[in-house]
Amino acid sequence: MPREDTPVWTDSEPLECVMVIPEAPDVKTFSFRPPSGATFVYRAGQFITLDLPVPGGNIQRTYTISSSPVSSAYITVTVKAQPGSVATRWMIDHLKPGMRIKAYGPAGLFHLPRQPDGKYLFISAGSGVTPMMSMATTLFERGEDPNICFIQCANRPVELIFRRKLEFMAGRISGLQLHFVVQNSDPYEVWTGYRGTFNQLMLGLMCQDYLERDVYCCGPEGFMTAVREILISLGYDMGRYHQESFAAPAETVEDITVFDDFVPADEVRAEIRFARAGISVDCSETDTVLQVAKGSGLPVPSGCNFGICGTCKVKKISGEVLMVHNGGISEEDIEAGYILACCSKPIGTVEVDA
Repeated sequence: MPREDTPVWTDSEPLECVMVIPEAPDVKTFSFRPPSGATFVYRAGQFITLDLPVPGGNIQRTYTISSSPVSSAYITVTVKAQPGSVATRWMIDHLKPGMRIKAYGPAGLFHLPRQPDGKYLFISAGSGVTPMMSMATTLFERGEDPNICFIQCANRPVELIFRRKLEFMAGRISGLQLHFVVQNSDPYEVWTGYRGTFNQLMLGLMCQDYLERDVYCCGPEGFMTAVREILISLGYDMGRYHQESFAAPAETVEDITVFDDFVPADEVRAEIRFARAGISVDCSETDTVLQVAKGSGLPVPSGCNFGICGTCKVKKISGEVLMVHNGGISEEDIEAGYILACCSKPIGTVEVDA
């Protein structure tokens, strides 16, 4: 906390840009200080709103603070210019040290608890790593060995924002486990880490005790939806799941998104009809189609049982299932009505061609 004789920054004072750091293609970190020397008070994971003087009139945009509140003399925001962006593009092209801009905040409910002594799993994609960086740096700077499993996903290794800084911190403490996932390699650079789309198997390999951790997730909406589906399918307690949104970060409790994700329950009954065998079997929502088939003596082919090999692909005639696979079925097959029996759980009554 600041000393009594040190003022706390309020948004009545503009912020001065004091440093600009290139991080990755179309990604820069901007460091700000109040001209008065006031200190910042905020929680790791919160955001600030910048009033940016773009051509045609000022635009207000929210950016997560990427620095740690332990260092209260300055704040940083790390921004990535998306195709067609206006405000962020202006920052990357025109915001320089010495320029002053109006800012509001800090605010937001996506942050670490006041006493962050627990076990954490941070999962991010793209510029969604910014609140995780603030949280990880805060836990690093507290002077205690934290317990963090940090998973970062990106298109290419060069787009892994904060990679070097994270590796530096992980090299200084034992409680920060780093895992990077990329879709593609960079030309002329060797990549020996995880490759592909983040999935259940990767999670199990990276963080075996994920059920014991509080999960913080940030990234594109589709990515966060996929992460929720993975955790639900693995029986994770979603009451310990927290996520931020690029589109509309929550400022009040009323703004927090309530997800309508389907969560299978043991006590809720379902039914699977096997059309070719001519039988119907009562089961639980947590049972998979393959489990029910084998328990009924039906010879459904199967291999890996993890949604990878595609051996158990069957046609779904009617009904809905929750299917969280690991790449063993194409989007075209899904659109055509096929499912993988090993990782599909029935919702109500489902009929399959088996």
